[in-house]
Amino acid sequence: MLHRTTCRVIYGDTDNMGMAYHANYFRWFEQGRTEMFRDLGLPYSRIEAKGVFMPVSEAWCKFRAPIRYDDLLIIETELDGRIRGGMKFNYRLFRDQEETLLAEGFTRHACVDPDGKVIRPPAFIREFIAAHVGD
Repeated sequence: MLHRTTCRVIYGDTDNMGMAYHANYFRWFEQGRTEMFRDLGLPYSRIEAKGVFMPVSEAWCKFRAPIRYDDLLIIETELDGRIRGGMKFNYRLFRDQEETLLAEGFTRHACVDPDGKVIRPPAFIREFIAAHVGD
């Protein structure tokens, strides 16, 4: 399932050269992921209310072209259904109205209980993945 959302690059996202600071790319990835969950009817708050937390266990980003102040970004997020012991999301960032790929990356997430112990993804998450992968 491919989800798209937008985000405006604010001045605080940039360095003194007017280019986006590298750590903000992961913030935009998170925005894409959380908006995808929200739009599909399973916001993070509901997941956490069930005692399941999904910390990032791995993150990667390839910077392709500069992102600058006031750019309107398109954040594409896709849930990777091949992962069984957690979740993996793939991301691509584009400037609105352009097809140039600005950045791509992924994050992997473990499932943990409130004590931080790694657990298998519970049934409601497995069912969510099965229902939305391949959409």
